[in-house]
Amino acid sequence: MRAIFMGTPDFSVPVLTAMKEAGHDMLAAVTQPDKPKGRGKEMQMTPVKAKALELGIPVLQPKRVRDPEFVEQLRELKPDVMVVVAFGQILTKEVLEVPKYGCINVHASLLPMYRGAAPIQYVILNGEKETGVTTMFMDEGLDTGDMLLKTVVPITADETGGTLHDKLSAAGAELLIRTLEQMEAGTLQRIPQTGETCYVGTLKKSMGEMDWSRPAEELERQVRGLNPWPSAYTFLNGKTLKIWKAEVLHTEAVSSQEAEEPEALADRKSCGSVIVISRDSIQVQTGDGILAIRELQLEGKKRMTADAFLRGYPVEAGTILGRTAEE
Repeated sequence: MRAIFMGTPDFSVPVLTAMKEAGHDMLAAVTQPDKPKGRGKEMQMTPVKAKALELGIPVLQPKRVRDPEFVEQLRELKPDVMVVVAFGQILTKEVLEVPKYGCINVHASLLPMYRGAAPIQYVILNGEKETGVTTMFMDEGLDTGDMLLKTVVPITADETGGTLHDKLSAAGAELLIRTLEQMEAGTLQRIPQTGETCYVGTLKKSMGEMDWSRPAEELERQVRGLNPWPSAYTFLNGKTLKIWKAEVLHTEAVSSQEAEEPEALADRKSCGSVIVISRDSIQVQTGDGILAIRELQLEGKKRMTADAFLRGYPVEAGTILGRTAEE
């Protein structure tokens, strides 16, 4: 098929690659403009642009995809289909009507649930057991178009936002190719979205701050869901402390360690209090249960295991994690 691809981040790249390998006539890859990045503020191309150039696909980078001049440029390409994967701009009716067979979106959730920008992270934050990818025909709403195909991806107990991102990206590429095959064969069925739904907005850095009054299970999901960005974090003696890996402990396990190390006891009622220092963890009282920190990173330092951290930065039972009253 004569196809135009629209996408920007790493998540989009496997779909673009799969379309090229499947033999579709890739007329163009549309992506966001290059942006300055890093300390040197050097201009950096998007992951989609880098892959498109590698694959020999023409690249278009409009500041606004709705501009009449750009819409006309799309029309002149006469695409059969446009595939959109995390592009980063809202498509107007004029853009959606350009391709002969419409615009297909690859969305990283099992619609109609988890519409919006951050479904990958929110399914972990909310404790879901499975998620997946949905292809859909795009309309003028936000992730409201008719569904086409779905694939289910289980969420493992140690799943992070990063690992799930990669799984769904690969699953989305395979699903999109099947969707285009059925489109060419005329066998695609459109299924309107009905029933319960929710919208999840973009991630913000502030979402990573840990509220120790919340249950340990929720905090553990926060650690996994926001890994690698924006990451879960707290404060230790006024410095930012990122938490990369944690585990919810049963009360019995904590009691056993306390019996062996009575000097490590602290006030259980104080949320954010370090109550036990073990060989491989820093155990913290939460609003409900104990959270054992296994991997962490102090501001200005490398990411390391709790064991390595404690050898260079002693933490005592009774230490309070989080912002102080002065802060």
